[in-house]
Amino acid sequence: MLDCQKALFSLPEDITYLNGAYMSPQLRSVEEIGIENLKRKSQPHLIQQEDFFSDRRTLCERFATLINAADARSCVIIPSVSYGTATVAKNIPLERGDQILLVDEQFPSNVYAWQELAREHQAEVQLIQAPKGFEQRGLRWNENILHAITQKTKVVAMPHVHWADGTQFDLVKIGQLCRKVGAKLIIDGTQSVGALPFDVNQIQPDALICGGYKWLMGPYSLGLAYYGPHFDEGKPIEYNWMNRHQSENFSALTQYQDQYQPKAGRYSVGESSNFILVPMLLRALDQLLAWTPAKIQQYCGEIQQEAIPQLQALDCYIEENAYRAFHLFGVYLPEGAPIEILKDRFRESKIYLSYRGKAVRVSPGVYNTKQDLEQLVTIFKSVLA
Repeated sequence: MLDCQKALFSLPEDITYLNGAYMSPQLRSVEEIGIENLKRKSQPHLIQQEDFFSDRRTLCERFATLINAADARSCVIIPSVSYGTATVAKNIPLERGDQILLVDEQFPSNVYAWQELAREHQAEVQLIQAPKGFEQRGLRWNENILHAITQKTKVVAMPHVHWADGTQFDLVKIGQLCRKVGAKLIIDGTQSVGALPFDVNQIQPDALICGGYKWLMGPYSLGLAYYGPHFDEGKPIEYNWMNRHQSENFSALTQYQDQYQPKAGRYSVGESSNFILVPMLLRALDQLLAWTPAKIQQYCGEIQQEAIPQLQALDCYIEENAYRAFHLFGVYLPEGAPIEILKDRFRESKIYLSYRGKAVRVSPGVYNTKQDLEQLVTIFKSVLA
């Protein structure tokens, strides 16, 4: 069991930050290494040729460890989820009438590329909406996804947990059915990987795409992706020099190469050596691996254990434990609840969280305490009781 790790962050003592799904606070150690590497370019003569490759290679190795991928060469550096999704969409052949299955109201970076691909090939986008009513909502949503996957389905693009309310999807079962019908499973792991265990061997996604500034606890504008065997011979969306064979040999760069780096190496974003952001994300992943996502999830569950039933006693709906994440959950208010008054109380009390769809989104981390959740409950009671 982890203890509270707030001392490792620079969060002010007078605020309650329950908004990791919006943006993670930055570890002091990540901030320090960012400042150190910001100064590095002031002395460019100290940046060696090997430095263009060493940290980016290590970063992919750490990500592979985090998601239990067998080969770090299947992992690449990306600038954003939209970039990673566009890469995937470029390498999935579709025919007229094929089906792309999406979870409704997921984050748009895992939607727009599929809508465009469907238009180009006259394919169909099917949205699997959340069930009406709250009884066994998570179970029924998962069942509806499984029932929607047919021989027509060529792509299932979805998150591990829903970004608005933390509903958790059974990716093992969904992946098994995708493989049975020949559909590609594309996962946006931005709101889960780092805080919730993700095992590539168990789930077997065709692609896993993660923004780095949320639960990977890294800087903005840098992310990571895993691309499975289907993409080993695909086409990138840009053609930068580092992704080619023998790019480490600077003296031979004008001996242009048709051959790419092995496996997913062709997909890393240009200038992925980023001498400031890469060391920052690398330091963040080192800390996550020390904590482990399993222990982070356990810690978040422990600190909210007493708060959840108190919120439910106020006629708020929160998904049952088996179908939600502990680091991100939605609180659905009873009909007619004065949401604007609630927002005002949160602001006055310096409690930071988000509002997504019809849910008050609460996303605690290892920097929170049981007392933070008690303070949250107190505000809810003051408005709803």
